[in-house]
Amino acid sequence: MKNFKALVIIDIQNDYFENGANPLEGSQEAVRNAHKLLTYFREQNHLVVYMKHHAIGPGSTFFIPDTPGAEIHTDVMPLKDEPVIIKHFPNSFRKTELLDYLLSQSISDIVFCGMMTHMCVDATVRAAKDFDFNCTLISDACATKALEIQGQKVAAREVQYAFLSALNYYYAEVKTTDEFLDEQ
Repeated sequence: MKNFKALVIIDIQNDYFENGANPLEGSQEAVRNAHKLLTYFREQNHLVVYMKHHAIGPGSTFFIPDTPGAEIHTDVMPLKDEPVIIKHFPNSFRKTELLDYLLSQSISDIVFCGMMTHMCVDATVRAAKDFDFNCTLISDACATKALEIQGQKVAAREVQYAFLSALNYYYAEVKTTDEFLDEQ
């Protein structure tokens, strides 16, 4: 019977921070909270999996393999025995071994954190639910950026809340770091 939890850390990489090639709003707060989650999961001997994006398409401007910007942020650096799965698409399950690995570890419940909320986090959480995982998304351990559509600018805070609220009903339980840790 599946009954184990995993923490999946999505793309908390240097390019998303100040002086990176694609800085996000709220990345410092997100990594601090991701560190708290990571500490808890390690203390409980729960599985931790890192997703690391490598941009390989022509014209890519960030997450270029073998650059400092593509490296995982030092505040959530993986231990030697924690898997790091390389991905090339927003959905962490697409053309990676993530699904097979989670199933091989009898994982039924996944807690997600990471970057960007509106892109890789959204795509991955939706896919996880479609694969019948129970999903929890930690809102303040995620970061995003302002967007624009049809000449209208959408502030990062609005982007964050729109995507979190869209995921909150069917795809995941959305909680803050403190809410999640207080329930454990």
